[in-house]
Amino acid sequence: MHAKDAFETKRYTACMPSPWNLLALPAREPIRRWVLSAFPRGGGGHVDYDLPLGEPGLFGPHSATWRVHADFPGMLAGGLAALMLQTLHPLALAGVWDHSNFRDDLIGRLRRTTSFVSGTTYAPTGGALALIERVKSIHAQVRGTAEDGRPYAADDPHLLTWVHVTEAYSFLQGYRRYSHIAMPAGAADRYYDEVRRIAEALGARDVPASEAQVQAYFRRLQAELAFSERSRVVLDVLSRVRLPVPVAGLSRDVFLQAGAALLPPWADALLGRSPLQRAQSRVAARALWSVAPIFRHALHDGIASRACARMGVSVEILQRWD
Repeated sequence: MHAKDAFETKRYTACMPSPWNLLALPAREPIRRWVLSAFPRGGGGHVDYDLPLGEPGLFGPHSATWRVHADFPGMLAGGLAALMLQTLHPLALAGVWDHSNFRDDLIGRLRRTTSFVSGTTYAPTGGALALIERVKSIHAQVRGTAEDGRPYAADDPHLLTWVHVTEAYSFLQGYRRYSHIAMPAGAADRYYDEVRRIAEALGARDVPASEAQVQAYFRRLQAELAFSERSRVVLDVLSRVRLPVPVAGLSRDVFLQAGAALLPPWADALLGRSPLQRAQSRVAARALWSVAPIFRHALHDGIASRACARMGVSVEILQRWD
């Protein structure tokens, strides 16, 4: 690292609040109010997470998916990392560029993704399948031509697989980095094998079903990826997004940099992230890891808890692996 980068990293670190000081704040209720307002506990729409009793949904309380998706800090940081990765595929990016209002409502896009993931994870089977059908109907309308003249369609199985893999990878890395819960051998493969069902139901094909297959997939896809001017614009919008964070110090930059800390090295290089940015991400990752337990204590009655109550099991089972 250059001397200037080292100085800037030191200054950035000095400006960061001590996470341990934050633990002493009466932060649980403000965090709870923020999460439930920014990401509604109903998951958006009219999803019923409470009935019918005993209905496990697509995965059930003993799945890897229920455990990984119950960790809010990892999921939020992972969602941001997935958005960064998705800017690298020109055809996937063209759909966002042409058919969304990302410049004015990027947080809305993140909220809609959160609602879909929550619903397909924790809702009863009927509700989860209804969400999938709704998204399929939206995808059918998203078509156009990319900058290089190639046609694109949101329901293209190839693009659906790309979006799914970037999200699943990022959510899993977020869980590993911020949950404070060690994953046993084989748990990552269980997770990938489970969540591919959602991608396949949406129309994806040849979806990786293990950690090794995900790594091989990324190696194959790198030839299709590029960091373009459009990528730069979307990332600039992301860097200025207004995250309504409830506690001073849990700033937008902390969450964004903690998300960037989850990127694989090849994506870091393709995005042209500097040594300073990488150092800032390491600092932010440590900060988010330190305050992550506050979220767990604050969100005692979130969607995962309601789904566990529907199944007649304690939410505490999601804090350990079978």
